[in-house]
Amino acid sequence: MSAPSPSLDARGVIVACPGCGQRNRIPYAHLDSEVRCGKCGTAVRAPGQAIEVPDVETFDAVVSRASLPVVVDYWAEWCGPCRMVAPELAKVAQQNAGRLLVVKVNTEELPEVAARFQVQSIPMLGVFRDGKVAGETVGARPARDIQAFIDQALARG
Repeated sequence: MSAPSPSLDARGVIVACPGCGQRNRIPYAHLDSEVRCGKCGTAVRAPGQAIEVPDVETFDAVVSRASLPVVVDYWAEWCGPCRMVAPELAKVAQQNAGRLLVVKVNTEELPEVAARFQVQSIPMLGVFRDGKVAGETVGARPARDIQAFIDQALARG
């Protein structure tokens, strides 16, 4: 049986303990800290995979409170290039586990977020640090180019 996928809520990232499987919430402000499972004491860290943002409140919480930079993938189900970039972004998330938090915003389900950040073409990536946009780019690209964009955005910010 595999561990449940990580999820987000307005208070933090919910991840399964690698030791016992217990679901633990890592508050956004502590994503860069060592957090221990409340049940068995095993170290739990920010996940190395992209996590779907369920609602506007959660989006606002994660980008404003996260102690790690947040990479946002604005996408939609019908978008072919979005489906092409998803596995590349998954590689970036895995390679940066504990250093970045990668989240996905479905622009069809959260049009308010898309409008706020003037998302007019997808796939679009945004990098947030300390609640502010550090960089944005549009278009599908391989993992190495996504990583280079993120590194550039964070170097500027």
